[in-house]
Amino acid sequence: MDNVTNRLSGFRWLGFLIVGLVLLAFVFSFLGQFFYFLERVEEDQIGVQFRGGQIEEVVGPGVYTAAGLYVDVQTISRNGVPFSVEDPEIITKDKQRIGLVVSGDVFRPTDFDTVRNKWAEYRSIYQNDELARERVAQLTRQSMKVCVGDRTFDDNIIGTARDALRACIDEEVNILAQEFGLSIRNLVVPEVILSPEVQVALDAIVQSRLATEKAAQDELRQRAEALSEQARQEGEIKVEQSRIQEQARQQTTLAVLEQERLQAQLAIIEAERANDLARLETQRQSIEAEKINELLAAERQIEINAAAAEAAIQRAKSTLAVDTALAELYAANPELLQLRIIEANASALNPTDKVIFSPEGVAPTIVLPGPGIVPTVDTSPAPAPASTTDDN
Repeated sequence: MDNVTNRLSGFRWLGFLIVGLVLLAFVFSFLGQFFYFLERVEEDQIGVQFRGGQIEEVVGPGVYTAAGLYVDVQTISRNGVPFSVEDPEIITKDKQRIGLVVSGDVFRPTDFDTVRNKWAEYRSIYQNDELARERVAQLTRQSMKVCVGDRTFDDNIIGTARDALRACIDEEVNILAQEFGLSIRNLVVPEVILSPEVQVALDAIVQSRLATEKAAQDELRQRAEALSEQARQEGEIKVEQSRIQEQARQQTTLAVLEQERLQAQLAIIEAERANDLARLETQRQSIEAEKINELLAAERQIEINAAAAEAAIQRAKSTLAVDTALAELYAANPELLQLRIIEANASALNPTDKVIFSPEGVAPTIVLPGPGIVPTVDTSPAPAPASTTDDN
């Protein structure tokens, strides 16, 4: 009985706990409509703030808190959502069937105005990756049909046509995605699907084309070889002609250079000859100038000698005239002549000269003057009367 009572008590408390948790969840749910606290918008997200059921503001990454009537913040991921679409049967312009696989990434809008304007219509696409992937897959299938249908089979699958097809699908799907505020990037066409029948037919066409192209290539190769041989022969002929022309040109150039060399030598010889003539002319003029100078000097010397002779004659004439006058004077006055003779003799004796008179035929006796030797004849001129005090 006690066990039953304990069990009933335990169930009662468990019921109370469950009811309390439900009430607490309801309270928090109710109160959560009136505030949010430290709600975080990540770096790869955009935040949309609501107040009263309407968008209040679109914000970037950060931490936000708000209070009010029915406030809330929701986020949109900026990350790309990868998608891949396969359409196994699309009709080309020339009624051929092909299949395509297209892959890419879809991105939600990052422009705040676009989010604000299109949130009410495409909220589910912005917040649900699967919905966004499904919607883009539909748009991509439509774009695939448009682009493949506008092209022939070859234009869709052969060579660089694949790049043109990819660009067309990329452009078409982005035009359609703009309505939803979405953008498609990194779009590729990794695979073109062909049915077995088309593959067999395509192989046959390819083989036939290869055979045709091989025959054409062989023909082109033969023509190319013939043209190559012809070109080689023409090249050899042109090379030989060029060699002959080059030799002729070089010989002409050498002849011109030789002629120019001879002309230069002739010019040098003529210049040297002109220099020799100029040097000889200069020497001749120098010799003539020296001769003229010598002649002028000789004439000048003759004139000088003549003038000197004339001067000597005049001096001789002057001296002779004096002598003639003296001779006439002495002839007219013999006494004067005798006087001049005595003066001449007297002037011929020096004070130290001694005169000894001896008879003719008698040897003279030398008398040396000295103390006690008398008589001594003083031949010096007679002194003036005022100074005649001591003659002995």
